[in-house]
Amino acid sequence: MSSELIKHISDASFEADVLQSGKPVLVDFWAEWCGPCKAIAPALEELAAHYGDKIQITKMNVDDNREVPAKFGIRGIPTLMVFKDGQFAETLVGSHPKAKIQSLIDAHL
Repeated sequence: MSSELIKHISDASFEADVLQSGKPVLVDFWAEWCGPCKAIAPALEELAAHYGDKIQITKMNVDDNREVPAKFGIRGIPTLMVFKDGQFAETLVGSHPKAKIQSLIDAHL
């Protein structure tokens, strides 16, 4: 399931898509084979629709992109990281209910 509301990013686009963004960005570090990653995908879709232009929700496949996950010490997936004003703000590791992810986003809006 892929939504036009969720942007797929790469090592090459990370700086422009995340660090230079004019709004907060949630990055979902995930992989195709990851069951918990697939479990939270519908919640991320719903949150992307709910927040609209207030936040950019993105996904980075850790199998296809090694540089950025290594830079931020990603060891387990899914890992959700919030960036605000070009800076890392907060992280949430593992599969969590939609309400927990929403409270993470709300804390940075």
